[in-house]
Amino acid sequence: MRRACRGVARGTLSGLLVCGVLVGAAGPASARAAGTPVVDFDGDGWADVVIGADQATVGGHEAAGAVVVLYGAPGGVTATRRAVLHQGSPGVPGAVEELDTFGSALTSADLDGDGYTDLAVSSLGEDIAGALDVGGVTVLWGGPAGLSGGTALWQSPWLGELAMLGAGLASGDFDGDGWQDVTVTGWHGTHTYYGPFDRVAGAATNVDEPFGSQWTTFAGDLDGDGDGERYYPYTTEEDRAGTIVYQDWEDGDDVRYTLDAADGDAGAVGDVDGDGYDDLVLGDYLTDGGRISVWRGGPDGPDPDQTPTVIDQDSPGVPGGTEDYDGFGLSVAVGDVNGDGYADAAVGTPGEDVGRARDAGMVTVLYGSPSGLSGQGAQAFTQDVAGLPGAAESSDSFGLSVSLRDVTGDGRADLLAGVPGENGYGAVAWLRATASGVTTGGSLLISARDAGLAGNSGLGYAVDSGQVRTGPYGG
Repeated sequence: MRRACRGVARGTLSGLLVCGVLVGAAGPASARAAGTPVVDFDGDGWADVVIGADQATVGGHEAAGAVVVLYGAPGGVTATRRAVLHQGSPGVPGAVEELDTFGSALTSADLDGDGYTDLAVSSLGEDIAGALDVGGVTVLWGGPAGLSGGTALWQSPWLGELAMLGAGLASGDFDGDGWQDVTVTGWHGTHTYYGPFDRVAGAATNVDEPFGSQWTTFAGDLDGDGDGERYYPYTTEEDRAGTIVYQDWEDGDDVRYTLDAADGDAGAVGDVDGDGYDDLVLGDYLTDGGRISVWRGGPDGPDPDQTPTVIDQDSPGVPGGTEDYDGFGLSVAVGDVNGDGYADAAVGTPGEDVGRARDAGMVTVLYGSPSGLSGQGAQAFTQDVAGLPGAAESSDSFGLSVSLRDVTGDGRADLLAGVPGENGYGAVAWLRATASGVTTGGSLLISARDAGLAGNSGLGYAVDSGQVRTGPYGG
């Protein structure tokens, strides 16, 4: 049985703060079982990708922020089939202002039920009525021409200076009513917006959550009941590796549970063992150079007494070796890379040194099987791998964010990796998936300049539903 939380304590986050990468909204059942969502902003049948550039200079305003949308096509993404949106774009509320950091966190879902995926975007640095860094969340609406226009979501009266609303975003149908919802974290508390959403009024209802100050969140359905659970990592002074509190909808009520032994603050969900229940993959970059753990789902959700599968760079078959400050697991994503029906995992290691290049970064792909994730057949990619554009350079932080998304429609999830330090202004790498795994053949590196962004844009700090980074790997 799961352990219900009684009076969850207000979390105290300290030290190095990072957030997990959560992959978009749920798609068709076959894709959902493998952890590969369908995010289609323009409704053309091809999955799209959105990347945050929260440090981008817009109209001369430094760090005003923007998002870059790469629209999918049979041949994959390109730098030319794109859109760049910010608070100066037509119909997007707000104004372009210095340090707003529009694009800090992202999550995708069809919020108004019109068949087009929409995008929720946060602005951690948004000032309101003279109060600094209150933060805010804006919904950009999907349609035949892609994302356009937007609606600012209602803000709770408890928000104040340095609230940083939108530190983390996650979406899913949290109350089982058939409408997608959005949960939002911040320094001053946690908030959930329940659908259906309206392009004028925003969310149907809003609820302040009893979770206190949180930096990140992710969501998924581990008990298979059709309602998404919201996962909130708690990193405290006493437990730097953290614990996971999650919220589920049962018999018309929100019920809270805890996974006391779970470590990490990056998370993604998918069925890595093919048993019909999604599993929780947690990234814990703080412990001994980093590791991931896999908590298996089931009809009662993740059993808190189970022994999770733990994988690090010293595990059999996993390339590399465990070293301090590698950050293995700082970002994670889940999807079916090779199309075998088992979800696989991409693990970012942005602190990996490559030769003499410090913090050049690496991404490891671990493959699912009837026994779950393991190092068998694992692949590792740095920018020194043949066929991958660019070169491994100090402070590139390749893999600071990762996503697995089928942008070619072939049933296999391609790898996208953020490279926010690339040439000082950021980039994202796309590597195609095949039946035998990820390949560098035909891969692309799309830089901030390719996307038309100015300044040190931070492109790649967030890929798809990633969050802004802080500390040594972030801005």
